[in-house]
Amino acid sequence: MALPKMTMAELKMQWRQLFEQEPIVDQRRFLERRIAYRLQELEWARTHAAKLEDNRVRIDAFVEKGTIGPRMRNGKPMPGSAMVRHFGGEDHVVTVMTNGRFDYRGQCFTSLSAIAKYITGTPWSGPVFFGLRAAKAKGNGDE
Repeated sequence: MALPKMTMAELKMQWRQLFEQEPIVDQRRFLERRIAYRLQELEWARTHAAKLEDNRVRIDAFVEKGTIGPRMRNGKPMPGSAMVRHFGGEDHVVTVMTNGRFDYRGQCFTSLSAIAKYITGTPWSGPVFFGLRAAKAKGNGDE
């Protein structure tokens, strides 16, 4: 069924099937665009499965260097953006919600730093942990 012809209830059901969580916003245009994009991702992955493993090394290198990441506005990640951090042998995905909060595995957090602490068990700068900002060098070089 074409997304523009779906009811909001059908769109939300499609979202739940694709993202395995409740929709993060209640805006038709946003849901249609994200669902369409996700369907394209899945279809592309299905048709290009052989190339994915070869590209994984290059993608990982980009992520580690921080050359790709969430869309930003005024120095903050825009709603709907997703940030990925590989830590402790697994990928941790955080989605920016429209209310300025962050979704991590179905839990709502008020800051990236709170999520970084939740993941690592130690205090972290959230923007540094998720690669939005570089860590400041400690010391003055005289040590």
